[in-house]
Amino acid sequence: MAWSNGRAPATPPTLADVAELAGVSRQTVSNAVNNPDLLRPDTLARVQDAIDQLGYLPNRAARNLRTRLSHLIGLRLAPVQEGTANALMDRFVHSLVETSSAAGYHVLLFPGDPTDPVSGYEDLLRSTAVDAFVATDTYLGNPQAAWLEARRAPFVAFGRPWDGVHAAHPWVDVDNAAGTALATTHLLDQGHERIAWIGWRKDSIIGEDRRSGWSSTLRERGLSTTGLASRVEDTVASGREAASVLLDEAHPSAFVCASDTLAMGVLHTLADRGLAAGRDVAVVGFDDSQVAQVVPPGLTSVRQPLEEVAVEIVRALEGLLSHPPAESRGVLLTPELVVRGSSRC
Repeated sequence: MAWSNGRAPATPPTLADVAELAGVSRQTVSNAVNNPDLLRPDTLARVQDAIDQLGYLPNRAARNLRTRLSHLIGLRLAPVQEGTANALMDRFVHSLVETSSAAGYHVLLFPGDPTDPVSGYEDLLRSTAVDAFVATDTYLGNPQAAWLEARRAPFVAFGRPWDGVHAAHPWVDVDNAAGTALATTHLLDQGHERIAWIGWRKDSIIGEDRRSGWSSTLRERGLSTTGLASRVEDTVASGREAASVLLDEAHPSAFVCASDTLAMGVLHTLADRGLAAGRDVAVVGFDDSQVAQVVPPGLTSVRQPLEEVAVEIVRALEGLLSHPPAESRGVLLTPELVVRGSSRC
């Protein structure tokens, strides 16, 4: 392997690359990483300089795979979203912690810079703190999965590889389109025909997936979607404003929303106009948040099977951490609709 201008190669460096650059044996590099006390100070410094120059990350996760030194699974926590009803991660983390514990693992939560999707991972890789990761941000264009794969770090994704249909890593996801199709079918069965959609911006591939369940279900019944859809930010205020515009211009009798947050905005607008959810206008959200369960008259919502997601993720992790590793696969789970007063006539 060759270097030019003292810069590291574009492909991930290996232990052999470090040995070549430092002018030592592979065993010496291994000792520098795992047993530095065995080396003379000048040799150790030369190897460490080569490691730093190349940006070499020892494949310690693979070593832990054999020795099970940490029994820890890393999970990056995103900052709390203000102005929303989204507590999905709280329920998921609880389920993952319980399921991991039953399998003999513990979950190590770590923060990350919201402007940098891969921040926080490198320190844990270098320190051998975890055996594997669970990656939760899988939006289109997120470099997280590719970054972890390039460093041969074992991980399972909660979410499909939207921009990598041939990705080799295991993943678990929920069928968003099936969820909104359930919601739309429920409203159709209640006699509604003008069913509006309030979703996320077009650059949200998960939002578009949820939208497709609403639109395809209406079209299968021969009903138009023209003028009945709005794409906004995922905040209560945005849902409130979108609902007001749709009520004035499209006159729907029901709403399907991409989140409980947006559905809460619809409920606010109905209350402002003296309308009752369920009696006058039906409303369905997505995620079955705690807010959906307690707000009067109860918000009908699509519930993600997060307990089952956690089971499948831990099962995939056990496969990755077996010797030899088990073949990875993707798992797509179906959500359910929890019906409450907001959609009952």
